[in-house]
Amino acid sequence: MTDQEAGEAVGEVAEAPRGVFDLLLEVQDHDTAIGQLEHRKAALPEQVELTGVESRLSVLESAAAQVQVGRDELGLRQAALEELIEASRSRRTELERRMYGGQVSAARDLQAMDEEVTHLKRRISELEDHEIEIMEALEPIDGELETIRVEREKLWADRDRLRAAIAEAVVTIDEDLVARAEARVSAAAAVPSDLLARYEKLRKINGGTGAARLVGGSCSGCHLSLSSMEVDRIRKARPDEVILCDQCGRILVR
Repeated sequence: MTDQEAGEAVGEVAEAPRGVFDLLLEVQDHDTAIGQLEHRKAALPEQVELTGVESRLSVLESAAAQVQVGRDELGLRQAALEELIEASRSRRTELERRMYGGQVSAARDLQAMDEEVTHLKRRISELEDHEIEIMEALEPIDGELETIRVEREKLWADRDRLRAAIAEAVVTIDEDLVARAEARVSAAAAVPSDLLARYEKLRKINGGTGAARLVGGSCSGCHLSLSSMEVDRIRKARPDEVILCDQCGRILVR
């Protein structure tokens, strides 16, 4: 980018008191630091780790929900069996009480009651066998749920730890941002408004850097060497003249 092209992009290049260039570079330093702090805040390693933890928690919760559905179904079946077993036991107890309590004397009735008691005993045994099968099926499921519970609690602890670390880091970074912003305002206040506006436009064009120091024959902004003719022209320029890098268009502070 030539001086003329940069001038067309951001307005005519005006003269400025020599001392303001150092202040402009100070503004640039503050802007660079602010950008770095904002990037650091947005890319905290704890935040990346937290995202991973929350992702694993989400997968774990989904798996736990599916396992719990199966566990609940078996639990309902077990509860229904227990109700049937309890009802059958109560019926058998009642029949045996009547049979052996002398309340029934007719042989036919006693035989019928005895047959029903026998049937109930067989029924209770069958129901208890089914209940044992369900309890055996529940054992590995409960073990899986316990494993999930332990892993969930670990992830919860990691999440809480990371959230606390992020909050602490953000507070520190925000404090630094406030301090930098205040220092930036102070430095910018001493820079002529037209020069500052030009700098702001160039900063947007050049990825956050609108002013750079001329080091030897190179621009510290784009790190490219200027031609010997351009370097000679800059050396002969008035101290208060605004010079733009003919490679990147940034304001050169010399």
